[in-house]
Amino acid sequence: MLMNYSPTVSHCCNVYHLTPKLSPNFITSFSPSSPCSLPTQQLLSHHIYGHNIIKRKPLRKGLKIVSSKSEPLKVMISGAPASGKGTQCEMIVQKFGVVHISTGDLLRAEVSAGTDIGNKAKEYMNSGRLVPDEIVTAMVTARLSLKDVKEKGWLLDGYPRSSTQAESLEKLNIRPDVYIMLDVPDEILIDRCVGRRIDPLTGRIYHVNNFPPDNDEIKARLVTRSDDTEDKVKSRLQIYKQNAEAVLSTYSGVMNKVDGNRPKEVIFKEIDSLLTRLQIDKDEASISGKLTRNERSLSSSDKKNWRGIPTRLNNIPHSREIRKYFYEDVLQATQRAIRDRKTRLKVEINIPELNPEMDVYRIGTLMELIRNLALSFADDGKRVKVCVQGSMGEGSLAGMPLQLAGTRKILEFMDWGDDGAMGNFVKIGSIGGDEVDDQDDMFILVAPQNAVGNCIIDDLRAMTDAAGDRPVILVNPRLKDLPGSSGIMQTMGRDKRLEYAASFEICYHFRLLYYAGTQYPIMGALRMSHPYAYELYKRVDDESPKKEKYVMLTTFPERPSGDEINDSFEGKSR
Repeated sequence: MLMNYSPTVSHCCNVYHLTPKLSPNFITSFSPSSPCSLPTQQLLSHHIYGHNIIKRKPLRKGLKIVSSKSEPLKVMISGAPASGKGTQCEMIVQKFGVVHISTGDLLRAEVSAGTDIGNKAKEYMNSGRLVPDEIVTAMVTARLSLKDVKEKGWLLDGYPRSSTQAESLEKLNIRPDVYIMLDVPDEILIDRCVGRRIDPLTGRIYHVNNFPPDNDEIKARLVTRSDDTEDKVKSRLQIYKQNAEAVLSTYSGVMNKVDGNRPKEVIFKEIDSLLTRLQIDKDEASISGKLTRNERSLSSSDKKNWRGIPTRLNNIPHSREIRKYFYEDVLQATQRAIRDRKTRLKVEINIPELNPEMDVYRIGTLMELIRNLALSFADDGKRVKVCVQGSMGEGSLAGMPLQLAGTRKILEFMDWGDDGAMGNFVKIGSIGGDEVDDQDDMFILVAPQNAVGNCIIDDLRAMTDAAGDRPVILVNPRLKDLPGSSGIMQTMGRDKRLEYAASFEICYHFRLLYYAGTQYPIMGALRMSHPYAYELYKRVDDESPKKEKYVMLTTFPERPSGDEINDSFEGKSR
């Protein structure tokens, strides 16, 4: 952990170091005996994760040391009866050390201890009535206030179950980092429950088909739970769905649906990846003093009303808040991909202002996105080359795609701040192998695309070959063939071109979904931010006129097909 390293300052070249042994590449680049190329006011702090050196934001107003102790994880998990929620809770607790909090366990403990809350709850339980929300919420909040929970984090199991409970937690500023929903088809859940058998001696659970007992002796003594009949299971499922729907609007922005109809190890692998990434984000937010993505979205009333993603996305021009949301969303996904040592990356975002195939395509918004990416990486000490393709072809075919006309001049005239980033950490170049310099750390390519009868892929391939293992990021590329009058480009070498284009890994994807034949109204949206799953959102009209919100329907481990998206909107099980 970062907190285990003691900082020292090397005054000779104003570079902030940590004392453990540095990698040879770092020593070569920042040797105390070498002349320092950095301005004295641009101190670079360097943190070590394993064997990697990660350059941090230049400190322009003196050295500021931020505590590296991060906030623990806060997780809610929901799942229907027999969804495997208990198994996943055990695995989460074992891996991440969070405190498992179940309202059923809390009720039994309070009743057994004879506390005031327990005695009140006992009166309702003995009379067969539901324990009121205020009593359950009081127990949960009391448990969350204890020292072990504050130190280790918490896993709320099956709570909240109503909108009232969720709103009570919101008022107390108790919010999860993620709301995990295990998604299992009803017919599978019914089969799991109806076929379930319990050994009264050991308490072990079996299934008549999926997990039968080892011998006839155990089989003879197995019993069936009284509520494991098909009618009762269907009733319990209906109650669960009503409860889940009630809290959906509160947590849709942090909800992740996980396919629970898979082996438990496969399910946990997805949950493990999700929680690990959240913990990394929280660790880095603690180090840098920045808010996590969830904290940012909840710190603004406007963003909170978006319910996960912005609304009014068909309106042009987009508001400043919407543009900033996407700039930050793209940046975080790209940063995570680069931390995972991905080097050939692709950003695909087709909100109207950033979709080059729409009439309302606004090059200024694309330039703003590029500037945000470049400056953010420059703040981390990386030397970024922003590349716009130059003229292609000869004679009457010399030129560039219309959408990119004047782009380089726009970039050169933009405001890049007063800190000297442009020219020192950010440079403008073209696409091609000759543009790759030894001092470049990474490359951002502005919407590389083929022109009629001309192909940019040869220049791209030369650039990636020269870049080696340095990251190359394509922002909204259009690498499909645009044949000339002879059709040559459309046929010769097409397979190789498509293979190369597919070698770039998508680190961010956002696509608006429309009903067939129209571009309004919006049907929903598909979002993916590395390394998380593809999230499918449905647009829902709010009660107020001209208001809308987006509710997450499900997630996909891979990019879904059109049929899979349609099935999800129609409520069909995968």
